[in-house]
Order: sequence, then C-alpha cells, then structure tokens
Amino acid sequence: MLNYQVATPAPLDLAFQALADPTRRVMVERLSQGPASVSELARPLDMTLSAVVQHLAVLEASGLVRSQKVGRIRTCRIEPQMFTAAERWLGERRASWERRFDRLGAFLAETASGEIDAEPATPPVAPGARRRRTKT
Repeated sequence: MLNYQVATPAPLDLAFQALADPTRRVMVERLSQGPASVSELARPLDMTLSAVVQHLAVLEASGLVRSQKVGRIRTCRIEPQMFTAAERWLGERRASWERRFDRLGAFLAETASGEIDAEPATPPVAPGARRRRTKT
C-alpha cells in the first residue's frame, strides 16, 4: 500500500488542518472583526486560557493568525495571505467542477433530446494515449 503522507506538510495543508477544529474557526471568526487579545478570544469559549493558547499556537503555525506581545497582553490578528491562498485553491477546484457539471448537463440535455448517436464516430481514447490516423 502506498503512503502519501508528507514529512513536512504544505502551508495550505496546515491551514485546512487548523480550520478543521470548530473552536479555532470561532477564534478566526472573531479575529475577522479585528485584532483581539487572548483573553478576549477566550471569553466566549468554555475552556481554560491554556487551552485557548494551544489553539492559537496551531493557528499561528498554520500562518492564519499572527500575534504580538506587548507587556502582559498578547494581541492576535488575521494573516490574510494564507486565507487568500486557501481561497485561490478552493476557487480553482470550484471552477474545475463547474466545467465538469456543465459538460454533464450538456450531455444529459443532448441525451434527453435524442441528439446523441447510438455509436460514437470515433472510439474513446484512454487519457495519455495517442489517436491513430485512419487512411481514407
């Protein structure tokens, strides 16, 4: 069996792993409104300050959040570049699937209206294979 696990996860992998946790998504949602201290982020959550700091460490390691400590107060803020990269990746997947669904819709419409021949004019070719020219 093949093992596709990568030794060092890509930044996008870390971002999606960080966002997989509902607590971290709540924190990101709050930070989308503007910078907040760790205690502000912890206020609505039913967990210890230590647990909140651990969640923030995951968000920081993923590149989604940055924090700065001034005196005793650590202030966190969103890091938009990683969100832009994730949005771009999702947009590319969406565009690909929309093209596939459009082709499927066109095929189903042709099939329903009887425009498709019983046998295709040329047999399908496997991906990566070359078509042979036929002499006429």
